[in-house]
Amino acid sequence: MSPLQIARNIGYDNQELESVPESSILGVGCGAPVNFANLHEGEVVVDIGSGGGIDVFLSAIKVKDSGIVIGIDMTDEMLEKAKNNAAKAGYTNVEFKKGDIEKGIPIENETADVVISNCVINLTINKVAAFKEIYRILKSEGRMVISDLVTSKETEFEVANSEDWCSCIDGALTSENYIGSIKKAGFESVEVLQETPYLEDKAQDRKVRNSNVTAQTELTFSLTVTESNGQVSSPGSTNVTVNP
Repeated sequence: MSPLQIARNIGYDNQELESVPESSILGVGCGAPVNFANLHEGEVVVDIGSGGGIDVFLSAIKVKDSGIVIGIDMTDEMLEKAKNNAAKAGYTNVEFKKGDIEKGIPIENETADVVISNCVINLTINKVAAFKEIYRILKSEGRMVISDLVTSKETEFEVANSEDWCSCIDGALTSENYIGSIKKAGFESVEVLQETPYLEDKAQDRKVRNSNVTAQTELTFSLTVTESNGQVSSPGSTNVTVNP
């Protein structure tokens, strides 16, 4: 299956996909957080784990020239790819920065109106630390919208499979623990916007679901969670909102 088809399957609008560089569409992720972010002209948006830049570019179109979108990634390869995509397409309201979201996002306090992320938080070991960093860079009344996976049964880090961890599966928390991590970071109101099946893992006796969540600080956070169970089932996603 092509990256473009995968993107369509996880929720991206076909017409919107045609508006961004094709090389930014990598066919990874588990949802389409921009669909739930309700972005407005002039807003400052930060994309955590920006990859080739797909969500950055989609957001840049919505916030227009008076807004700005900042992509954060920890790999030089993805940063170079995204910067090349931006330059070739002529985007003037985007930036890409290198950063580790657990150790410190390279953005000043209370900068962002919106933080989005697509199936990246589950790659972290200390999820509370990652959410605290997101909380720190959000303005008062800012919002977070995340698509991610949640599971019916968590895997201990010591026995996790590296391939499954990189696929955001072995690093997944239960929905309760995922939302709990958001609240521990300071967010008060968390709302699951949409949740759909992702896969059923019979070997590990777990179900994974895709979840979209939103939280607010006076912050709104949207998260997509996926549940896992041991065998592959039809794709799904969840959306959640949280206020700090």
